[in-house]
Amino acid sequence: TVTGALQKIVSSQSRFASRGDNSGTHKAEQRLWNAANLVPDSGRNQWYLETGLGMGATLNFTVQSDSYTLSDRATCLAFGNKMTHEILLEGDPRLFNQYGVVTINPARCPTVKSAAADKFVDWLLSAEGQNSIWALTRESQPLFFPNAN
Repeated sequence: TVTGALQKIVSSQSRFASRGDNSGTHKAEQRLWNAANLVPDSGRNQWYLETGLGMGATLNFTVQSDSYTLSDRATCLAFGNKMTHEILLEGDPRLFNQYGVVTINPARCPTVKSAAADKFVDWLLSAEGQNSIWALTRESQPLFFPNAN
């Protein structure tokens, strides 16, 4: 489980690279630490490293510092500088990272191309769009899991 993995990182004092940038990934990471009743602090814990960088740069740092990190699947699989790093944990429901699509209200933003946006959303939610999302792979692994049903 993600809780077990975080507890092992803490107990072994293994390095963990956090984005530390208040992004959605960073907030998800903080929720996971809190759910595990752990509160790492880069000021107190030398093993907890905050990069303040985006996901790609944090993955580079993770590899260079031989650390663990939390990453979205697509970025991790597309990342070309993995060396010996690999995905060690996936499938825990707490790691679910839902993407969504929302159109802009033309009454609030009159220059928005709402017809084109609606057409794009309809395509994303269609069987063709869902199949296209599923077909996005790297190393024969899906980058995303469509779930418009």
